Amino acid sequence: MTAIVLDGAAVARDIYAQLKERVAALSQMDVRPGLAAVHAGDNPASKIYLRNKVKACNAAGIHSELHPLAADCQPGVLLATLEKLNRNPRVHGILVQLPLPSHLDTALVAKAVAPEKDVDGLTWHNVGALIAGHPLFEPCTPGAVITLLERAGIAIEGREAVVVGRSAIVGKPMALMLTSRGATVTVCHSKTMDLGRHTRRADILVAAAGRPRLITADMVMPGAAVIDVGINRVAGQGITGDVDFARVREVAGWITPVPGGVGPMTVAMVIANTVRAAERSAAARAA
Repeated sequence: MTAIVLDGAAVARDIYAQLKERVAALSQMDVRPGLAAVHAGDNPASKIYLRNKVKACNAAGIHSELHPLAADCQPGVLLATLEKLNRNPRVHGILVQLPLPSHLDTALVAKAVAPEKDVDGLTWHNVGALIAGHPLFEPCTPGAVITLLERAGIAIEGREAVVVGRSAIVGKPMALMLTSRGATVTVCHSKTMDLGRHTRRADILVAAAGRPRLITADMVMPGAAVIDVGINRVAGQGITGDVDFARVREVAGWITPVPGGVGPMTVAMVIANTVRAAERSAAARAA
C-alpha cells in the first residue's frame, strides 16, 4: 500500500479561487476585506510565514498590512497597537505572529484582540465559544486539518482519532473539533505511556508534537489518515515533520507532506476567516 498524498498547496489554491468570488461580492458593497499582522522581533521563520500570508492575501484579492514591533518592545506598545487595529474599520482580521519575545505574555494577546477580528481563533473568547460549540472562528491549523480530511472524502464521524500533542494552538482545539464532528478522540502527549499502543488504533492520526519523525511506520494502523502538523528544522536536513514520511507512506491510506501539506492550508484558513469577518461586518452595517 502506498498512501495518497494530500496536497495542501493545491487545495489552498482552490480555496483562494473560491474566495475571490466572495471578495468580488463584497466589493459591490464597497467593502474590501483587510488583514493586519503584528509581529515583534526578527524571527526568520515568522518572517517567512508572514511573507506567505501577504502572498496569499494578494492571491485572494484582500488588503494586507504588517505592523512590525521591536524585539524589546514593552507590553503597552503591543496592546496599544492591537487596540488601534481593533478600532480600524478597514481591518477585519488581526493576526499576531507567534512566538512572541519571551518578555511578552501570549495571554495579553488572548485578551486584547477583538473576538470579531480574531481570525486565528485563539482569543479566550473564541476558545470558550469553541468549547461551547459556537465559535466565531475555528483555530486555523486545526481548521486546515479538518478541511483536508473533508476535501479528501475521509470520514470523521464514528472514527477513532488520535491527536499527538496538547498545545493550546493545535492539539487541544484539534481534539475539540474532531469531537464536535463525531470522532472518538484520544489526546497523547509527553507523559503518555506506550504512545504506539494508542496511535496504532487511530483511523485518523494527527501528529502535532514538534518532534522530528516521532511517528514511525510501526506506530500507524494500515490505511489510516496521517496528518502531519509538525514543522521542525533539522541541521543538515532542512524542514521535516513529526512523521517519518517515506516509511509511513507505505502503511497509511492518506498522508500529508511537510512542507506542502498543512502549512499552506493554515494560511488559507486565515484568509478565509478574514473574508468571513468582512462579510459579518458588512451584514451588520447593512442591518
